[in-house]
Amino acid sequence: MKRNNLSSFYVSLWLLFTAAMLQAVESAKGKYAQMLFSELFEDYSNALRPVEDTDKVLNVSLQITLSQIKDMDERNQILTAYLWIRQSWYDAYLKWDKDKYDGLDSIRIPSNLVWRPDIVLYNKADDDFSEPVNTNVVLRYDGKITWDAPAITKSSCVVDVSYFPFDSQQCNLTFGSWTYNGNQVDIINSLDSGDLSDFVEDVEWEIHGMPAVKNVITYGCCSEPYPDVTFTLILKRKSSFYIFNLLLPCILISFLAPLGFYLPADSGEKVSLGVTVLLALTVFQLMVAEIMPPSENVPLIGKYYIATMTMITASTALTIIIMNVHHCGSEAKPVPQWARVVILDYMSKIFFVYDVGENCTSPRREKEQEHRLEGGDMCRGADRKSHLSNGNDDSDLKENLNGNLNNGFGVHGENVRENVNCCSCYKMLIKNIEYIANCVRDHKANRAKGIEWKKVAKVMDRFFMWIFFIMVFFMSVLIIGKAA
Repeated sequence: MKRNNLSSFYVSLWLLFTAAMLQAVESAKGKYAQMLFSELFEDYSNALRPVEDTDKVLNVSLQITLSQIKDMDERNQILTAYLWIRQSWYDAYLKWDKDKYDGLDSIRIPSNLVWRPDIVLYNKADDDFSEPVNTNVVLRYDGKITWDAPAITKSSCVVDVSYFPFDSQQCNLTFGSWTYNGNQVDIINSLDSGDLSDFVEDVEWEIHGMPAVKNVITYGCCSEPYPDVTFTLILKRKSSFYIFNLLLPCILISFLAPLGFYLPADSGEKVSLGVTVLLALTVFQLMVAEIMPPSENVPLIGKYYIATMTMITASTALTIIIMNVHHCGSEAKPVPQWARVVILDYMSKIFFVYDVGENCTSPRREKEQEHRLEGGDMCRGADRKSHLSNGNDDSDLKENLNGNLNNGFGVHGENVRENVNCCSCYKMLIKNIEYIANCVRDHKANRAKGIEWKKVAKVMDRFFMWIFFIMVFFMSVLIIGKAA
């Protein structure tokens, strides 16, 4: 028991001794850091390029880490990104012998105390020309300075929305010195591409790479070369949001347009359905127009909207024409022979269009047709009888009437004159019956003419319904195929 207490006492004593030594070392390093800082910056100036020979080029290493895409404004063509910018260079006047300072090999000091390269984003699109964040720099004993600074950049990006919402974009981030030419400050790529290891996944865009390319450009104003490093951010849009919110509703609404041809003409809703569908697509078209930049490149979904709206406009116009055909009455001309053969004989069978009350699957309707035919035969028999009666002359009518009267009632010769007068009354009655029969016959002929025009309109409705269904289907397959 005493041995355990003794061992724990020695362990505690050793820990206290170690902590005291570390504190002494830290305090010693802090003392040497103060001495080093005072000696380094006693005669140092951060206004001049830190090279011993002014003809010597100062190499600046540049590395970009993409942390997050904050916004892609397609309408104003501005990319807002959150970057970590690392710059490193050698300062010839900030070196020391680390053995003289107890092995102190690096210190961290405010960045505004040392010379910094004026590397800026060339294609910056921000109204705020603020200075870089004054984070600390790491200064090594050999004069190497490493400056890590976060930055939220707004850069101009040429947006091509021809295949929206299945588009890909390439946005350039060009960094270079604003005042130093290539003979004074040269920019070197630390990596062949931007660092994407710390990228926070975006809900709208996928990152497919960020290659870096160094360019040396000679501008017209100056003869010296000006190097820059261009990072190309390759973006692929995630189209699921736009498919479910802009594309699928449009496709579903588009399939309502052909159904307008299936509505009965007497319902009075055919034209109103087409106008309603057209207004709904106009709303979606305005939503897309608010997102896209006002450029000559019409997006793919915009083309689909325009094509669908054109199709619905055509279907509404055809519906109006077909309704005029449907409401042709007795005053219209008869159906032409070519229309009777092509539309009533062939197309009606292809599109399964029957007469009013006619149905190929209803035996009840067939019985009604048989009764209708029997009634027609009876009517035709009655017409024949009336026709035969019309063919008799007045003398036959008189003789028949006189004979019937004499035989039926035993009338004597003195009553013949009265019978002849009564015969003229029967003659007027027959003429009136003939007039009524002709009116009924004309009415049936006019009604049959109107029924034929209604059937023509119905066949044309079915024809255009299938034509527009096929058009909507292929248009939808075409635009969805772009997503594959």
